Amino acid sequence: MADHTTPSLDDKYTLAEGRAFMTGVQALVRLPIEQARRDRAAGLRTGTLISGYPGSPLGGYDLELQRASPHLAPLDIHLVPGLNEELAAASVWGTQMTAIFGRSRVDGVTGLWYGKSPGVDRSLDVFRHANFGGGPPNSGMLALAADDPGAKSSTLPNQSELDFISCAMPVLAPASVEELLTMGLHGIALSRLTGLWPAMKCPTDLCDGGATVSLSATQPQIALP
Repeated sequence: MADHTTPSLDDKYTLAEGRAFMTGVQALVRLPIEQARRDRAAGLRTGTLISGYPGSPLGGYDLELQRASPHLAPLDIHLVPGLNEELAAASVWGTQMTAIFGRSRVDGVTGLWYGKSPGVDRSLDVFRHANFGGGPPNSGMLALAADDPGAKSSTLPNQSELDFISCAMPVLAPASVEELLTMGLHGIALSRLTGLWPAMKCPTDLCDGGATVSLSATQPQIALP
């Protein structure tokens, strides 16, 4: 972890406790880092697979992940772009099948899918079946859906929650950059508890915006029933 006598541009990824400025997209990069650190603190060795459409308009998420690769690799976090959105979703679904084959080198795998609302449209069959397929208790999935209701970079205004509801997927709707991180952690915990595939709306204004975010290795505390 970073020594915070001197601020650094890497604080958003290295800082365990304190506050750091980051964009919405960078908060989504911090998400798997934070989850992996919490897993290790709990005695779990987990891996993470992140997949989506290459060059996805989710604010350059894949590019930001590539820039942050020195922080991802030591935590076994891997970006593997898909040929298209549904193949990426199928890859993420596959992370939940480690228990079936019984040869996993990790205790669980967290799968993150990213894409825009039109990508959600074309991936519904995978989402629907994966949501009912379940997964191991130490794994989990989360779909990051870039909503563009103002059609800033889309042919039509779009929002994803109706698609997800049609698949019976839980939907999280953050209202701040910090909530992209905290709700994302809750979404992964929800997936591990229930076996469902939660989705999180990532609207343009949050992904393109930035804010100072409170960081903690123990907060938010996620209460399980």
